[in-house]
Amino acid sequence: MSTDILAISEAAALIEAGKLSPVELTEMCLARVKAFEPELHAFVTLTEDRARADAKKAESEIKASGPRSPLHGIPIGLKDIIDTKGILTTCQSAHNLGNIPDADATCAAALDAAGTVLMGKLTTHEFADGGPSFDLPWPPSRNPWDTTRFTAGSSSGTGAAVAAGLVLGGLGTDTGGSIRGPAALCGIVGLKPTYGLVSRSGVAPAAYSLDHIGPMAWTTEDCALMLQALAGHDPADPASANRPVPDYTAGLGKGAKGLKVGVLRRWHETDRPVADAVKAGIDVAIATYESLGAEVVEIKLSAMQEYNAAGFFISTVERGAAYERMMLKNPEKFGQRYRDRLVFAALCTGMDYVQALRRRRELIAEMAAAMAGVDVLLTAGNPDEAPPIDQVPRWDNLDKPNFTMAFNLTGMPAICVPSGFGPNGLPVSIQLAARPFAEAVLLQAAHAFEQATSWRDRRPDMLGLAKAA
Repeated sequence: MSTDILAISEAAALIEAGKLSPVELTEMCLARVKAFEPELHAFVTLTEDRARADAKKAESEIKASGPRSPLHGIPIGLKDIIDTKGILTTCQSAHNLGNIPDADATCAAALDAAGTVLMGKLTTHEFADGGPSFDLPWPPSRNPWDTTRFTAGSSSGTGAAVAAGLVLGGLGTDTGGSIRGPAALCGIVGLKPTYGLVSRSGVAPAAYSLDHIGPMAWTTEDCALMLQALAGHDPADPASANRPVPDYTAGLGKGAKGLKVGVLRRWHETDRPVADAVKAGIDVAIATYESLGAEVVEIKLSAMQEYNAAGFFISTVERGAAYERMMLKNPEKFGQRYRDRLVFAALCTGMDYVQALRRRRELIAEMAAAMAGVDVLLTAGNPDEAPPIDQVPRWDNLDKPNFTMAFNLTGMPAICVPSGFGPNGLPVSIQLAARPFAEAVLLQAAHAFEQATSWRDRRPDMLGLAKAA
């Protein structure tokens, strides 16, 4: 059944040419949801009636005047911490069992304005942290490549739904890696834009100074198309950047000739040695960029643990501040993982927080200096294939540093792109990062690697899930 899955760019071309209708495409996706969702748990709320209505509206509009964007008529899903008018928004928590927002989040409204078809709200971890949890009102999402495996989080449902072809694209949020982690483990592309590029208004907070909203899709081009609709100033978000929005597809297809790629060897060889398959993917990326005419140099930064320590502490304290009242009033409504993290936050002092902020400024300066001579940085997306879902450490970010937090701490854009498969047949990924607001260059570099490799030709084998259902 995987052969009928389309990337956004492919579906958009067919729709524009009149060879595919949004109604047909939506029904294809709904059929896949029916077949695979019982095992994947990618959705908290499936908006089947809304999807069909959106598809019929898009079909009528396109027949009348053509598509108004490449996203017109494309089925998408939204992480369930993003407000949707009149639709349950749970944050995967018992605290929000009856939460029906009266307005769309800015990012949801932007995709709606582009003409997308809303398939529903996608599984997350509780308030976008602390999973996988098995004591919440909804079960955690499962990895389509192997349902005994973890998706990473917290944009877990989006990763699973895109990889399985239940939707063509979706929105995730990223405070310490929550877009790029599921992208890496589910074998899709996930982009965390520059801090402030995409509005967070109407999205439940995690850590206000680290939170990002971004696209998740099958290809780099698809993420570029989604970012085009999402980027822009929003006065409702105090951190929103007020600057012109470039054409994020302009560099796609230009290759990597003339780009300078900085490799962070220390991080994946010393600070957290990666699995052989991940190392092989990084080595292939280096060779690929060199063959395409890019210059590859080694970049030296502080230990990855330094970035993770500051980021973890800031994230923990800011999350505690966001949900302090809920914790004081109804602690029993939280799952154990998130409740433990909120208790930990309450034990942190203001002096500790200030020291973490000071260290953050030093690390931002260090990263900026390292980026001065390169276009993109190259490192791992995740250190290994997806682990069994029941073997994820409770304090995963304290157990070992991750490869994603550094770019939340600095606010730089970063993207995970598939780079191969491990011994268990599960995806592995590289991660690229660029200077703030250099998404066009970042997407160019990611697209060049993607086009030079064959990893986008392989989808999860979903036949076993269909038989089980």
